[in-house]
Amino acid sequence: MSFLSHYPFFLLLFVRMSAFMITLPLFSYRTIPAYHKAGFSFFLALIMYETLKPQELEINGFYFQLLMKEVFIGLMIGFIAYLIYSGIMIAGSFMDFQIGFAIANIIDPQTGTQSPLVAQLLNTLALLLMLSLNAHHMLLDGVFYSFQYIPPETVSFSLNSEAIPEFIIKSFSIMFLIAFQMSLPIVGSLFIIDIALGIVAKTVPQMNIFVVGLPVKMLSAFILLIIVMGALFFTMEGLFETMAETMRDLIRLLGGVGNAAS
Repeated sequence: MSFLSHYPFFLLLFVRMSAFMITLPLFSYRTIPAYHKAGFSFFLALIMYETLKPQELEINGFYFQLLMKEVFIGLMIGFIAYLIYSGIMIAGSFMDFQIGFAIANIIDPQTGTQSPLVAQLLNTLALLLMLSLNAHHMLLDGVFYSFQYIPPETVSFSLNSEAIPEFIIKSFSIMFLIAFQMSLPIVGSLFIIDIALGIVAKTVPQMNIFVVGLPVKMLSAFILLIIVMGALFFTMEGLFETMAETMRDLIRLLGGVGNAAS
């Protein structure tokens, strides 16, 4: 009977969790059936309901404002996590462009979009690493953390502060910085190979550099990937930590609690 009297409060939790699953990395992918996502969101909301102090709410115009607020909060938190995670795909795109794989894209079954070859490889490895390190638990902890700063029964949260647009822009820069760090060993090495091939083309005009150059760059790229794979995993691990910290900083800003750390 107590749960039935608090079902509007539970519905707010369920709406935030569902919106969170729409944009969250790994959980939002198309390979996971929609009813699995809905059921997972339901049970997570039920756990949140047992953890938080439920409030009695009436279903009126103010309640629908709370629902829209929950949708916005869930989408924003998931989006900022997906934004940081996109650094892996950007790094793979940088590598593919330098190798020459940018002309051959494949369909990513997880998102339904086209992605380059190396970017898809790094994305798959990053997902496996995320699951092995339990980094997806940090993502779920982020939405639980949001209820501490943005209670579901209040409609007020901070959007007027200039810190939030600055924080989004800074998150974009962090994402590109991570992508640059991941792709620099491969892109830098292949750039040196391009210079060497240019010198060969000038010194040996009889050689068809376009026929020789692409296999050389592909073979070199695969060897370099094997060499730097450990460093890439280390960078991915740091990306997961950055993703969790960025989510917490955004939640603090939306909750109007100080300035987020850079």
